[in-house]
Amino acid sequence: MKTTDLESMSRAWLEAAAAGDRSGFERLYRHFQPQLLRFVLRGCGRSHLAEEVVNDALWVVWRSAGNFRGDSRVSTWVHGIAYRCMLRALRDRVTSEEINASALSAAELAATEPSVEEDPDRELRDWVGCGLASLPIMQRLTVELAYYQGETCEDIARIMECSTGTVKARLMHARLKLRTVLPVLGGERVVREAS
Repeated sequence: MKTTDLESMSRAWLEAAAAGDRSGFERLYRHFQPQLLRFVLRGCGRSHLAEEVVNDALWVVWRSAGNFRGDSRVSTWVHGIAYRCMLRALRDRVTSEEINASALSAAELAATEPSVEEDPDRELRDWVGCGLASLPIMQRLTVELAYYQGETCEDIARIMECSTGTVKARLMHARLKLRTVLPVLGGERVVREAS
């Protein structure tokens, strides 16, 4: 399905939810819940907290569906709500040291993905997942939004309430760190040139 078709359907579901149509919201929920769970898991590293945050975020979406102004994509608006709910939950319940110390394991993240029998890409995804877990939380979330959720730098800036330049800098620093970390995780030694 094309991105424009998904956006049109998401807008229709959101408009139906704003009018009080539970079936419209149910469709919106089913579409966004897996994406939001993956995004929030990447940020908080705790499945029970992530599920709670996603439910809180989707409750906010239900209650404020009529407030959507249409100046962004529905996915950007919904991810922004989830991001703010996650930050609030983390601020209230968990320290950043705990988040980074208990970064999401590859197995937990894999559990959020659709299961495919004998998936040839599973090892690659696990390897990249371990690399992403080594990133600071804001870089990790930025990478998740850009490469897994398909958000643009401008949309990520809206979601994370920062400048587009900050988003680009986070992506650059994340790529640099992954370039160093991934070979080590894959069993290769990184040879550093003497300056």
